[in-house]
Amino acid sequence: MRKVGIVMGSASDLPVVEKAIGVLQQYGVPFEVRVLSAHRCPDQAREFAASARESGFSVLIAAAGMAAHLAGALAANTTLPVIGIPCKSTNLDGMDALLSTVMMPSGIPVATVAIDGAKNAAILAVEILALSEPELAEKLDRARREETEKVLEKDREIAEKYKNN
Repeated sequence: MRKVGIVMGSASDLPVVEKAIGVLQQYGVPFEVRVLSAHRCPDQAREFAASARESGFSVLIAAAGMAAHLAGALAANTTLPVIGIPCKSTNLDGMDALLSTVMMPSGIPVATVAIDGAKNAAILAVEILALSEPELAEKLDRARREETEKVLEKDREIAEKYKNN
């Protein structure tokens, strides 16, 4: 199985990124985690993205706050799918990061999840890998069924509780 690259712009993004790491571990997906700032070490970030396919990656996840140019900088240097996680910061509650991540020029796409949406970023990466990994598709189907059952169980409990009111 090919791996997922997780890149954060700063070590301060690690608490968000750890949610993605947990999901990838749950699905048994190999990954590597790096800290590469689009602004403070742009050459290293560019090189990582440019060599990602040859290094065995299939998907890149990029997490950054504030200016949040990391996902776009990586996407500009690879044709692998890039998933951006805009991270909440003290300024503008993460809206600046969301807009920086989602507003990409035509031809350089970044799939963008919610602010601090690392879990969905990892699930999307697993879905992409599942296109060629049937066992991942089965795990995703099972997880979706389990989540559905949890909601329906709560529905039954609440409907029963208020049945005669």
